[in-house]
Amino acid sequence: MKFGEQLGRSLIREYSYYYICYDDLKTELEENLEANQGNWSESLETQFLESLEVELDKVYTFCKVKHNEVVRRVKEAQEQVQTTVRALDSNTPPSELDFEILEEELSDIIADVHDLAKFSRLNYTGFQKIIKKHDKKTKFILRPVFQVRLNSKPFFKENYDDLVVKISQSYDLVRTRGNPIRGDSSSGGKQQNFVRQTTKYWVHPDNITELKLIILKHLPVLVFNSNKEFEQEDSAITSIYYDNEDLDLYYGRLRKDEGAEAHRLRWYGGMNSDTIFVERKTHREDWTGEKSVKARFALKERLVNDFLHGRYTVEQAFQKMRKDGKKSLKEIENLEALATEVQYTMLKKKLRPVVRSFYNRTAFQLPGDARVRISLDTELTMVREDNFDGNDRTNKNWRRMDIGVDWPFKQLPEKDVCRFPYAVLEVKLQTQLGQEPPEWVRELVGSHLVEPVPKFSKFIHGVATLLPDKTESIPFWLPQMGVDIRKPAIPTHINISRPGRSDNESEDDLYTNQSHPAGNLMDPEERVGYGAIEGQAHQSSGEGEYNQTSGQRNRTSSNPVVQLYHKLYASLDHYLHGDQITKVPEGTVFDTEVRAPPGKVLCVPVRVEPKVYFATERTFLSWMSIGLTLNAVAISMLNYGTDATMVASVGFFCTALLTIIYNAYVYCNRVVNIRLKRAVDYQDKLGPPLVCAFLLLSTLFSFYCKWAS
Repeated sequence: MKFGEQLGRSLIREYSYYYICYDDLKTELEENLEANQGNWSESLETQFLESLEVELDKVYTFCKVKHNEVVRRVKEAQEQVQTTVRALDSNTPPSELDFEILEEELSDIIADVHDLAKFSRLNYTGFQKIIKKHDKKTKFILRPVFQVRLNSKPFFKENYDDLVVKISQSYDLVRTRGNPIRGDSSSGGKQQNFVRQTTKYWVHPDNITELKLIILKHLPVLVFNSNKEFEQEDSAITSIYYDNEDLDLYYGRLRKDEGAEAHRLRWYGGMNSDTIFVERKTHREDWTGEKSVKARFALKERLVNDFLHGRYTVEQAFQKMRKDGKKSLKEIENLEALATEVQYTMLKKKLRPVVRSFYNRTAFQLPGDARVRISLDTELTMVREDNFDGNDRTNKNWRRMDIGVDWPFKQLPEKDVCRFPYAVLEVKLQTQLGQEPPEWVRELVGSHLVEPVPKFSKFIHGVATLLPDKTESIPFWLPQMGVDIRKPAIPTHINISRPGRSDNESEDDLYTNQSHPAGNLMDPEERVGYGAIEGQAHQSSGEGEYNQTSGQRNRTSSNPVVQLYHKLYASLDHYLHGDQITKVPEGTVFDTEVRAPPGKVLCVPVRVEPKVYFATERTFLSWMSIGLTLNAVAISMLNYGTDATMVASVGFFCTALLTIIYNAYVYCNRVVNIRLKRAVDYQDKLGPPLVCAFLLLSTLFSFYCKWAS
């Protein structure tokens, strides 16, 4: 499907007159080329550029007017909500109907923000596609010139974070009927130890705003300082990860070794933040009965260098805390023990800053209630901080000072920066409480808006990307960074909808027949994704399921004979191919066979418990028992049988010898693979049928010898 057709099927009716006239621009380009026998002149270039300017001005003006309208509506809604909430204590309190009307108004505003974000993203794609087509057909390079014009009218750069925060505050008041859950909004910043089950997902930029709007209808945006007007800098989080020249911490975290640590220094907000959190993350295997935990303590920025070099002692760091008496003696002792261990590790392992991660975080959580916490990190960027190439980027400081929170850090050379193409969604649950995640969370993480990436790490990705010469092993997701993670829209109960419409009747369903059609959506020249990667189709239809390997539809049948055949074939296929030990879930873009780049080794997290070693030993001993039993049979036949029986014993002796040799080989091979945590097939498909075959041949040979005698 051409982009023009995709644009036509994705139009929002109310905005239809303000979209880029993609088909008109395309027709103008082709007709002018045809009329001039494929020659493109300066006058035609000027004419085409003027047409682009007209379209850009139209789109930019509409976005600006619509955005101002939404801002005004949000402000009026805030005032109405505050007035209604204050009236709760009056003689004429508001009714349930009043709150329902406010909720409908806010839902309509949410739908407007969603539509505006969708409008701007689609138009930006349209400008990129028509410029690409122009440059390819005319040989005139317009992209750099027109990108300057796009940047001067940046309708596509609005992230709507300020609107999301304001809508969230009002929606939370209305949803709780003026009685929101109270608590310490900054609890996330004051906790010293975190024990959570965390799952991570990638989010395409096209889906970021929609995802935020869906979440805020269930969880409020966590605001650390509600008395201050929201600023973009408030959402910035920066971490400096430490490691040594051998990258011991990187490899430990990559392999998920038991007890593997990550050390980082983190601050919130801009470079003027005076409080620096020294954090240590420790990985624990499930079989230990412990959970992976993050522990941290705070230092003043001016004291960080002295602490890391041992000049500022732990006793000095917590002397004031002991005098204030605001924390219990046990809490202070735990913090002192942590600080002592961190300082000792920094000095012993010669850790130094290696990579920085920067992102803007939108956190969703009930104040004071950390049972369910969802965070969305956007503008994720990794920056080199090391001196491994002889360039001391930090100038012996604990962090480099030539950048702050001025994303996208254009002043840095390209070799020093990695701008991550997706947002990262983290769903965190306090597992020690034993509660199940809410149903809306299950729907959210199973929707088309997110792509699960188990065990994704900003630290690991940054080191593997920025230090390719020093890393032999890389994470499993790195070779597939070029795969488009967008998928066809899936109707769910959490879709953005306008008041008066059913929850699963989204805006896309109302405005279009199908937002993201099945199959290859774009031709090779204009493909924009939405699942159009070869062999990576996610869609299914009523006719059958899509085979990712062959690209064919598997048609199901109601014929019981055919169904039985499919079951038998599936059983045989399972026996032949087995189950791969991998943490990558089925149905993701990473659920494929991926080859590592030359000179690199893919590292897939594999859980190895102590019982695995014991099970391997038990299997070895069982096979040895079988081999010794067969050997005993052969010796008995040799010593106590007739001449024919003595000849027949050769078959059982060979079977016993083969069993023992093969068993020793399999055992050694398994032990090596388990120790190296290799994600290979540990099922033995050859041994059992081989021994059975030789045993059958030995028995037949015995009967033959007896018959021949």
